[in-house]
Amino acid sequence: MKITIIGTGYVGLVTGACLAEFGHHVTCMDKDSGKINSLLAGKIPIYEPGLTELVRKNVEEGRLFFTTELEPCVSSASAVFLAVGTPTSRRGDGYADLTYIYAAVRDLAPHLSKYTVVIDKSTVPVGTARQVARLIREENPAADFDVVSNPEFLREGAALADFMRPDRIVIGTESVKAQSVMKEIYDPLYLISTPFVFTGLESAELIKYAANAFLSIKISFINEMANLCEEVGADVVDLAKAIGLDGRIGGKFLHPGPGFGGSCFPKDTLALLRIAQENGVSARSVAAAVEINAAQKAGMVKKIRDALGGDVSGKTIGVLGLTFKPETDDLRDAPALSILPPLHEKGARIQAHDPQGMEESKKMFPEFFYVQNVYEAAEGADALVLMTEWNQYRALDLDRLKSLMRNPLFIDLRNVYSPQRLQAAGFTYVGVGRKA
Repeated sequence: MKITIIGTGYVGLVTGACLAEFGHHVTCMDKDSGKINSLLAGKIPIYEPGLTELVRKNVEEGRLFFTTELEPCVSSASAVFLAVGTPTSRRGDGYADLTYIYAAVRDLAPHLSKYTVVIDKSTVPVGTARQVARLIREENPAADFDVVSNPEFLREGAALADFMRPDRIVIGTESVKAQSVMKEIYDPLYLISTPFVFTGLESAELIKYAANAFLSIKISFINEMANLCEEVGADVVDLAKAIGLDGRIGGKFLHPGPGFGGSCFPKDTLALLRIAQENGVSARSVAAAVEINAAQKAGMVKKIRDALGGDVSGKTIGVLGLTFKPETDDLRDAPALSILPPLHEKGARIQAHDPQGMEESKKMFPEFFYVQNVYEAAEGADALVLMTEWNQYRALDLDRLKSLMRNPLFIDLRNVYSPQRLQAAGFTYVGVGRKA
């Protein structure tokens, strides 16, 4: 099948490469000529394990193409995926900004020359698919098309596996014909018995927000329990293990830390709140998750400051990890962005390392010092803060770390290490909800 992807960001590029791997003829289109030229030169603008190799393979085998020309790839396609950004509105009101979606729809509509399924792959508020259909009809009354909502559930750092072996495929449409096209697109997943959820447009749009909000609530809950554990002398690791063994709860997303970040949870929880408010519905649990997450990040600043005696002025803080999670270069709403600047403003020297996130961080915080490895981050440090649980931080040479640091204080915001192990190595250990 000939498929066009509009947008070559994270979702668009992963979707395009994976659909090409399924055997489809896929063209990824973007207005940004610089981005397209880079892709044509084999340079992938994002870090995602395995993506560079998958893109290169499908380009070489003649299934994946990149272009800035909209008309040829839309007019020949049986399906067009909308995979452009839907960031939080710059107005600061929490609404999703649909500017890029609507602009893409207006651009593509005149070029629909045969029956085409237009697919919302971006995360969009309830009602967007119907607005997309309305705009297409306005721009091209003769167009033969259907609109489908097909939300993505890709985890950064594991996106290829999530696409190739998903928990489920959600397809929202009122058209039997569109349903048939979607089945053909995802036919390889039928072979591995992937569950398919066929539903209406509004349900499909809401499913993505509801899933991310629920996971955000789960993270916020365990962070609150971690804070309670610190006050009463309990250990949140034991608590999380015990409640996670309950089949009704499950152990995933019960890992306390400095708060959630990334491209999805922060913006999607806010957007869901606005959807609820617009429809006169209270979403207090989601609102609480947003509030708890902000408080958790602020609480980490206090935790680090208190561990350093209440004053960080003149202190050197080594930081391990800047991205919001491992195996990505994404700093969007990463806890580090909320935690490190207040410490620097109070006079701390920040010397940081991250396997993939330093180039982006340098643009945002040129005042920080960036080092090439873990041990340079520890050199002369009054505290070492483990901010992101990259695998290369999980088996550190503790004796070497201690010898490099001015003060052997290890602040583990991801609970990667046990207090007993760090204390036996001569460190003062500070975790999240851990019993020393």
